[in-house]
Amino acid sequence: MSRVSREASQSIAASRSEPWVSSAAMRFEKWHGIGNAYLVMEQADLPLELTAARVERICHPDMGAGSDGILVISGEGAAPRVRILNPDGSEAEFSGNGTRIAAGYLLGRDGGDEVAMETLKGSIHGLRQADGTITIDAGRASLESDADHRPAGGEPPAERYRFVSVGNPHCVIEVEDPDRLDLAVAGPPVESHPWFPNRANVEFYRPLGGNDIRMRVWERGAGETLSSGTSAVAASAAAVANGWCESPVTVRMPGGELRVELDDEARITLVGPAEEICEGELRD
Repeated sequence: MSRVSREASQSIAASRSEPWVSSAAMRFEKWHGIGNAYLVMEQADLPLELTAARVERICHPDMGAGSDGILVISGEGAAPRVRILNPDGSEAEFSGNGTRIAAGYLLGRDGGDEVAMETLKGSIHGLRQADGTITIDAGRASLESDADHRPAGGEPPAERYRFVSVGNPHCVIEVEDPDRLDLAVAGPPVESHPWFPNRANVEFYRPLGGNDIRMRVWERGAGETLSSGTSAVAASAAAVANGWCESPVTVRMPGGELRVELDDEARITLVGPAEEICEGELRD
């Protein structure tokens, strides 16, 4: 569940003077991928601009609809575009669960079992499996060890970590027990470390034996979430590179499990459920 700082809450409260809409309602569907919740909105239906302040308020659990971000769908036909907005109003390059949710939404809207989507990361292919789970091809993972990733002077973000890019940046840290960590204390300094000029998603994981890992996530721009698709990919890539696991990797998170498949060229497939929770409208 996302944690909102006192400062963020004050900023959201101050934004109450900014109207939700001029006259029309803002329609949305709320979906989740093992606890990672997103609001899905059609660009053509938006009666106003999604400013950073407005996005913060919409995503707030008490002052808005509550979510880990907003997926804005535009265009129809061969490859609709998916924009991914973090709860702080910033735009993410990619989201594994968010893109799987967008695939599930588009397959429900347009029919069929396959869909191509355009994101900041590039073209993503989504597929609905026979059991209803949604699979996406998530591109390739790029890994650097703690010895390789030293872009600036000063102390590193952690004693032992892997920097992984899957279209967005991740700092993957192996720990003794992720469940004992206070992520509100451990996560922010790594997310905003000077070595990550665009900030980073932070994963704290432990190998469990076999091909399973246990993980908790501090998401860039969102805080702690019940799960994260790209974080599952990043931690799996790090665990495989460190020799703890072989593909496919089962990633256990507070919200549930995702399966990550990596081939010899670090191409990634992400598999898991994506479910609609509700639909609604936001008004003045």
